[in-house]
Amino acid sequence: MGLTGEEAARIRRLLGREPNETEWAIFDAEWSEHSSYKSSKGLLRRFPTKGKRVLLGPGYDAGVVDVGGGYAVTLHIESHNHPSAVDPYGGASTGIGGVLRDIISVGSRPIALVDVLRFGDPERSGHSKWLFRNVVRGIADYGNCVGVPTIAGDIEFDESFERNCLVDVACVGLARKGSVILGEARHPGDLLVLVGGSTGRDGVGGAAFASKSLAKGPESERKSVQVPDPFMKKLLIDAILEVAEAGLIRGMKDLGGGGLSTALSEVASKGGCGVDVELGRVQVREPGMGPTEVMTSESQERMLLLLDPKKAERVARTLDKYEVPHQVIGRVTGGNSMKLRWNGKVVVDLPAKAVAEAPLIPRKRGPAPRQARSPAMPKTPPLGESLLSLLSSPNISSRRWVYEQYDHEVGLRTVAKPGEADASVLRLPNGAGLAVKADGNSRHSSLDPRKGGAGCVAEACRNVAAVGGEPIAMVDHLQFGDPSDPEVYRQFVETVEGMAGYCEGVGLPVVGGKVSFYNEDVGSGRAIKPSPIAMVVGLIPALKKRASSSFSDGESVIAVGETRPELGGSEYFERVLGVVGGTVPAADPRADSRAYKAVAKLVRTGVAASAHDCSKGGFGVAVAEMCTRNSIGATIDLGLLPGGALSDPEALFSESHGRFLLSTRNPVRAKSALRRAGVPSAVVGKVGGSHLSFERGRKRVARVSVDSVTGSWEEPLGRLMG
Repeated sequence: MGLTGEEAARIRRLLGREPNETEWAIFDAEWSEHSSYKSSKGLLRRFPTKGKRVLLGPGYDAGVVDVGGGYAVTLHIESHNHPSAVDPYGGASTGIGGVLRDIISVGSRPIALVDVLRFGDPERSGHSKWLFRNVVRGIADYGNCVGVPTIAGDIEFDESFERNCLVDVACVGLARKGSVILGEARHPGDLLVLVGGSTGRDGVGGAAFASKSLAKGPESERKSVQVPDPFMKKLLIDAILEVAEAGLIRGMKDLGGGGLSTALSEVASKGGCGVDVELGRVQVREPGMGPTEVMTSESQERMLLLLDPKKAERVARTLDKYEVPHQVIGRVTGGNSMKLRWNGKVVVDLPAKAVAEAPLIPRKRGPAPRQARSPAMPKTPPLGESLLSLLSSPNISSRRWVYEQYDHEVGLRTVAKPGEADASVLRLPNGAGLAVKADGNSRHSSLDPRKGGAGCVAEACRNVAAVGGEPIAMVDHLQFGDPSDPEVYRQFVETVEGMAGYCEGVGLPVVGGKVSFYNEDVGSGRAIKPSPIAMVVGLIPALKKRASSSFSDGESVIAVGETRPELGGSEYFERVLGVVGGTVPAADPRADSRAYKAVAKLVRTGVAASAHDCSKGGFGVAVAEMCTRNSIGATIDLGLLPGGALSDPEALFSESHGRFLLSTRNPVRAKSALRRAGVPSAVVGKVGGSHLSFERGRKRVARVSVDSVTGSWEEPLGRLMG
């Protein structure tokens, strides 16, 4: 088991006796790091969780946000890191399946998926290419089968993910305001109905598996990976939502990590009631399964419904219509006892609240490291050559090879598709638009977790603002190594403080999230780089004007925000110069808030014809990317960039936050609006020609053809993956 000696002793004291095998397994699942958040829960309270649009915050299967017109959007993010490292296709597929269930659990319809992926270096590692190829295939096959579009994401490659890839999946749902269903057992006498797929031995002990470092032999962990069934999921979605919309469900909970152990204990604990369940009624698909396996199996496509007995027959008829299996396995009772029977005999009798509320673990935070000296700077190659090298980096180049495998248009809601703009945009029934984007930067976070944590929120907000959205809510995912390592825990604490402080500064509520520890290679003892992820959704009041992220001939180019000498953790430092270290970009929430509002307004009013944030690769890469989409050049004067005195490499490749690149045919109006908003900006160039040229006054800094820019950016990932 994964329980500590102290936890085992605590359980014996709680019960006043020795637990039996099944009871130990239940505690092992529910008190695992994956299910209980025992190393992180105390710190997560630091996040701001309330706001004028927040209807339901953290603590439930999904967050819920009011988007007006009687509608609400639901959000959740999950990971399937360990399963994907063992079985990339199955692990990624079941990750999608799990996050879909979270959205269904609150009575909302899934309308979009987002994937955030981290792998080792595919240019050097065949293993990482194998993981990457099969994770993408697993996400594509599952999402395409259930008919939910995958509309956005983020991909990063770094050698620290070679052994332990990260597969984060998020889902956005849509519901009528006021129709949200909670996973709480509040009414004694209600029926407990298990709905969906049968229960097998796949995924037995999955929560405990995800709460420890990967074993040396991944084959030995394959049993902990669940088996996906997207066709059953599609039927489950339609059937559940039909009965939910008819008002026939009193409560609902998905069977994810920990399986029935988690679902039963949590609905009972949250509702202040007990449950009495006959495990022999659970439909199993393998012979000889006992109560311990039934309770800890994480077989997919299963939901737990809480039904008023008077409405159960109507629910059963609907489920039968969709050919979705269902079994009444028990009832809600008074008190707080989780009583489980096996063919009539009581095999488990535990206080549900004690099972659901694991004791927190006080972790030791390591000391802050000494400030590193500035790295020695090697001779810099020509800047045009450096730019092309960055554009061909797997961390920057076009993601077309990935998103063309996804169906991102099914459902007819996708207005801005992957590759067309900084964030994807969904059409809402009230006439508004929803901008969606997720971001992270493990290099920044590795060098400075506090700045890196704030920075990933800032980047996601910029991408949302670049399509005219007002950031209204966020879900986060925090991924680290073993929390018992003081250095790892220091990184975690500083990341949370950085993200929380930034969210407070820009008024962005966090409505849910996920923590994933133990992402490290037992063989080498090396943890992944700290990898916080922020998924931000933004509201576009009306879908009238929409900016692209591509230049058109004759437009003026405006740089928004100040560029500072912040090359630490940049793609330029690490890929081009081979330098690790330096000053990591610092995000300024107050200045950024002004920029978000001003840029979003310019986009919505059509003054900005195109908008693009500056992030990985800096200003130089942002300009180049905007040239590729319409195969047109531009001439840019780096001496006009807002900010202090900068060297040419700093001006081109610094990854300072708070910056946008706009193109417009009305630069006077755009500049005037930015000046009134208190946002630094400058007209720095003109679009046109067949070359991208960077100058300082009359001095040429770099000049490359648009053809070479396009080839460097478009081709690498597809060529690398064949």
